[in-house]
Amino acid sequence: MRSDKSLKSVLLAGAVAVAPLATLPAMPALAQAPAAMQSFAPLVEAAKPAVVGVVTEIDAVPEANGIQGFGNMPPEMEEFMRRFFPEERMPRPDMPGQARRGLGSGFIIDKSGVIVTNNHVVAGASKVNVVLDDGTEYEAEVVGTDDRIDIAVLRIETDRDLPTVEWGESDAVRVGDWALAIGNPLGLDGTVTAGIVSARGRDINSGPYDDYLQVDAAINQGNSGGPLFDLNGKVIGVNTAILSTSGGNIGLGFAIPAVQAQMIVADLLDDGKVERGWIGVSIQPVDRDIAESLGLEAAKGALVAEVMPDSPAKAAGLQPGDVILGFNGKDVNEVRDLTRAVAASEIDADAKIEIWRGDEARTLEIRPALLETASAEAPAPAAGPANLDLPDLGLGLESTERGVAVASVEPGSAAAEQGIRPGDVILSVDRTEVPDSAAVTEAIETAKENKRENVLLLVERDGTRRFLTLSLTSA
Repeated sequence: MRSDKSLKSVLLAGAVAVAPLATLPAMPALAQAPAAMQSFAPLVEAAKPAVVGVVTEIDAVPEANGIQGFGNMPPEMEEFMRRFFPEERMPRPDMPGQARRGLGSGFIIDKSGVIVTNNHVVAGASKVNVVLDDGTEYEAEVVGTDDRIDIAVLRIETDRDLPTVEWGESDAVRVGDWALAIGNPLGLDGTVTAGIVSARGRDINSGPYDDYLQVDAAINQGNSGGPLFDLNGKVIGVNTAILSTSGGNIGLGFAIPAVQAQMIVADLLDDGKVERGWIGVSIQPVDRDIAESLGLEAAKGALVAEVMPDSPAKAAGLQPGDVILGFNGKDVNEVRDLTRAVAASEIDADAKIEIWRGDEARTLEIRPALLETASAEAPAPAAGPANLDLPDLGLGLESTERGVAVASVEPGSAAAEQGIRPGDVILSVDRTEVPDSAAVTEAIETAKENKRENVLLLVERDGTRRFLTLSLTSA
């Protein structure tokens, strides 16, 4: 069991931390800001009518990677909700045979009744209702959802024109800019909190497309799907998640940037689904050891661990061990740069991909295909005839039909320190396939003769391939 001090990712909105003022240079503009804006009230009066509550009925609550949901509240908070809110509007903990109610937030972007919220707010819901700022309640249709970036679009039918808010320029947002959140934390309708943007491009490991704005405006459970505003009253983000030791706000919240959310919403309104590009590679980060092994000057790019058969990457000539440094004119400094660039690419259209292979840069042409959900279970390695021990590296090896299986790893050895585990299957050494354990020994001896400090291993573990470096300096 994790300690109470461990951080929990909680889906429900944005937040941030403030840098020490002593580290900031003196700026005359900062001194003028308070005089120019005495109150957030005009902004709130204009924007708040377009912020809605989203009430769901969920027959079966999905579990998502241990992320705490709105219904999993501490006993003292449940007692608070019971005292101050009607029973039919209070989220209930999961109980066998009993539907659970959930609360979230959203905002209207079209006067006809188009509403944006989070996917996790409506996921698994058998019924979704929207409560307007004036208390009017409508049953909503789920137009479409995207679980990869956590966006959902709802629609309600009404005879009147509804108040709306507009998308803002999230790319222009700077760290230190004011940010205002409006939503329904813990069922408290129309709550307004203010803070600043404390970081951009934040990756919290919630998915392959993480690019969050981080803010320190107080955001709690129930703020999910609500808007994050700039001082012009434009939506710069969709409040989505917090990091917390308790499930409550501690000043670390995250919002999907408007530029990202807006594209997803447009796709969902078009046909109810999101189409993303796919090239068919498994990739991993490039650390300093891997960079040295491949002759790269800097630890950057996305290392190709596996190329899928019958994929655009295979057709383009990509190989395991290639490092992708650019895609369609955009630099790839880290893994998520590539995933975002490929996802946003045009389907079945030619693109340029810059790679590093064999101590030189190359450019290939590739045509991304449509991303579809597919999985294949790798067959288990079969026992082979040859065994070999490498005591200087702390490895015991066994030849198999798939490659060379790691039979044992000595604690404290170079292999153990680099994360190699018993059961791993070594498929190549320094980008050369190794059909048996003797080939591993030969590749390692060659690296030693060339005075290499480490070798690059391609290993397969639980059906997933990745590169690991094995130090030779202690051997």
